[in-house]
Amino acid sequence: MKKISKPNTLARALQDFFADHLPRLRGMSAHTIHSYRDCFALLLRFIANKKRLPVAKLDIEDIDTEQIIIFLQMLEDERHNSPATRNVRLSAIHVFFRYLAGVHPEHLEHCQRVLVIPFKRAFSRQVEYFEYDEIQAVLASVDRSHKDGQRDYILLVTMFNTGARVQEMLDMRISDLQLMKPYHVRLFGKGRKERLCPLWQQTAILLQQLLEENGNTSPNERVFLNHRGQPLTRFGVRYLLAKYCNRASKSKPTIQGKRLHPHSMRHSTAVHLLKSGVDMVTISHWLGHANINTTNRYASIDLDMKRDAINKIAPEANSTTVASWNADTTILTWLESL
Repeated sequence: MKKISKPNTLARALQDFFADHLPRLRGMSAHTIHSYRDCFALLLRFIANKKRLPVAKLDIEDIDTEQIIIFLQMLEDERHNSPATRNVRLSAIHVFFRYLAGVHPEHLEHCQRVLVIPFKRAFSRQVEYFEYDEIQAVLASVDRSHKDGQRDYILLVTMFNTGARVQEMLDMRISDLQLMKPYHVRLFGKGRKERLCPLWQQTAILLQQLLEENGNTSPNERVFLNHRGQPLTRFGVRYLLAKYCNRASKSKPTIQGKRLHPHSMRHSTAVHLLKSGVDMVTISHWLGHANINTTNRYASIDLDMKRDAINKIAPEANSTTVASWNADTTILTWLESL
């Protein structure tokens, strides 16, 4: 009878880490767990290839500081990952070794050496967002004469209305919607934090039309489905937005010069709320930010607001008349109607 080898310390630790520690004790979302999984799949394959060992033979001592640093450099050099992505991978490794130090204190010194691997300073990229006329152009580019086009239009409108993260939008179920006054949607953000986000009346009407068109009745059914009746994916949303941005760029060439993606809709919501006079604390709650400092960055990215600030501090003798930005008042009108 063939002898079956027992799992080593690394194998047992990884199994407990992913099956119990992350989902049950830390309460991490499936999305975060999948990100950690992808990191360790890459790391284990990389080290096994370097050491010319089967992945199943690797143990804790094989994943040392030197190998991890070489792995992180490989991510940038060969996979062309940004420093920010590199840091995300390193963060996952740190979380595992912090857990490992607690459950296997005999490896504490090894874990400490891994935990001092520093994060790399990442270049801070300019936050890109849609101007209001660009949003209008993107929406106008959607062909609403067929079912998929109608769904895409409602998806984009709801993303702009709520400023929701893409995964929050895709996880939205029928039971999360209140399509009677006061219109709102329940969203579940990072760390499973729950928040209520207001809906404009126009958005609520469109969502009701979408549910009636789909014939959805189950409260647990996802709101946004693909043509096969399955929930849309993040990659699907990215593809759809890119398609409509490409169409809209014919009438709005400014779109071409921007690095736009689904998260840009969230940035756009924040900027337009700010332009409409909504205070930072309200915007922070609207977007589900854990720290208001995250929200404060939007105050410094809008050119119109920067110009307005310069005009306010300019010497009176040199001042010139500048046309004021005509802010869209839909948000304030909605807030006053509650």
